[in-house]
Amino acid sequence: MKAPTPAQLRKLERAARAAATEAYAPYSRFRVGAAILMEGGRIFSGCNVENASYGLCNCAERTAIFSAVAAGRRELRCVLVYTPTKTATMPCGACRQVINEFGPEACVISICDSRERIETTLPTLLPGAFGPADLA
Repeated sequence: MKAPTPAQLRKLERAARAAATEAYAPYSRFRVGAAILMEGGRIFSGCNVENASYGLCNCAERTAIFSAVAAGRRELRCVLVYTPTKTATMPCGACRQVINEFGPEACVISICDSRERIETTLPTLLPGAFGPADLA
């Protein structure tokens, strides 16, 4: 998968930071923003949305991906996750599985309020992933 350009990375970071300000996190107070780059260059963003019934919460990464899918996009190139913390936070297991559905070779970048930055790929984060090809 082709890596995002520096300009695309700047746009992803701005979108993820902005999305985090909209997070609905009254229980954890852990605000997360994500921005995703789809094939063709379109960027979608999302924030985490909590619920009093904790199992019904949705992560920022999945919110962004589901928005892209609702807009007819299916080929995910990169996910950038922002948390307003001192250390970068990687996507949870459920998000990794959803990323795999639409971007099995996607780059994954996590940033925070310090200079810490984690850059990796989905195959590194989710080796041996179960995906659509396994259903054939």
